[in-house]
Amino acid sequence: QVQLAESGGGLVQPGGSLRLSCSASGDIFSISDRGWYRQAPGKEREMVASIRGGGGITRYPEAVKGRFTISRDNSKTMHLQVNGLKPEDTAVYYCYVQRAESPMIWGQGNQVTVSS
Repeated sequence: QVQLAESGGGLVQPGGSLRLSCSASGDIFSISDRGWYRQAPGKEREMVASIRGGGGITRYPEAVKGRFTISRDNSKTMHLQVNGLKPEDTAVYYCYVQRAESPMIWGQGNQVTVSS
């Protein structure tokens, strides 16, 4: 059983930066996909960054491309560097991991609020 622990959210002014972290514990064998989604009030959860496979291929939606960067230290820890934050980035950010053809496993969520 895999468990994910998130850290690094908070309140930041527009234009500011944060670094979100996600650490996995338990059996992480065969994890092939990992990343972050976010969910703003009244909106659907949306993917904001993913990193796949041994080669670490990354994907970002256009809304965050160039501002968000996903990285991983090792097989258990990954980070999301978020720069140039905008009020519309305000949301709960959830990290996830996934094995092929298996359900996503989610972290507890981390509030990011962008406000002056």
